[in-house]
Amino acid sequence: MKTPRLKAPAGACDCHMHVYELSRYPLASTATFPPPEASWDDYVRLRDSLGLARALIVQATGYGYDNRCALDALSRSRGSARMIATLPVDTPESELRRLHEAGVRGVRFMMIPNSGGLMRWDMLAPMARRLADLGWVINLQLDGRELADYATLLRDLPCHISIDHNGKFQTPVPVSHPGFQALLGLLDTGKVWVKLSAPYETSVSGPPGYDDVSVLARALVAANPDRCLWASNHPHPGRQDTPDNADMLDMLLHWAPDEAVRRKILVDNPAYLYGF
Repeated sequence: MKTPRLKAPAGACDCHMHVYELSRYPLASTATFPPPEASWDDYVRLRDSLGLARALIVQATGYGYDNRCALDALSRSRGSARMIATLPVDTPESELRRLHEAGVRGVRFMMIPNSGGLMRWDMLAPMARRLADLGWVINLQLDGRELADYATLLRDLPCHISIDHNGKFQTPVPVSHPGFQALLGLLDTGKVWVKLSAPYETSVSGPPGYDDVSVLARALVAANPDRCLWASNHPHPGRQDTPDNADMLDMLLHWAPDEAVRRKILVDNPAYLYGF
């Protein structure tokens, strides 16, 4: 495995990765693509090679409401991971408490059309009300170009929110775009975070610099480093042109040139948000 140039500080966290153990845990009928095999043990080897200590396991959309694969990885993490689950809105309170004790810290809302996500916009407020007392996070993925339309709804939610992949503007936009300005405003509320991750998913300019997305990532860091996280998006599901994980970590050298700011992004912010 390639060694990154960035030397991660102690306690650094990868805030978005997935596990797939297809022989043990078959995909749900709602899965929209065949993902790569990617076990927790495989990921630990990768994490060690990147010099990271912690991870956030995000329930893969391909597993639907079946959280067993991610929960198994969580149990094997020996406290070095937290998890985002996918759960029905009517999940019993006792089950939410049990999952909290296991290390779950939020619920995933995948709102990209045709992605296999099971949640709907009308579920967001009822779920957020249930999560607030637990200190959990709504992990939200949407097309950032729609953020201005949903900003009021998101501001009114009583729980923490994290937004994936630099806002995931499915066509890169300038920083003046209403959706990006809405994202900056949401970060200013103090309860919304954004993951600096997966620039390859939306970039038109492409590697090595992903310049059209990097402009947005740098603007997010400059505006509100206390609300930024970093993530690998391992194993990059749905991609044929799989990026190198060390290169993805090294993007932070460009997006957040200041070492103290990188410490916030890699250590302090995820420790606060996910309860490490």
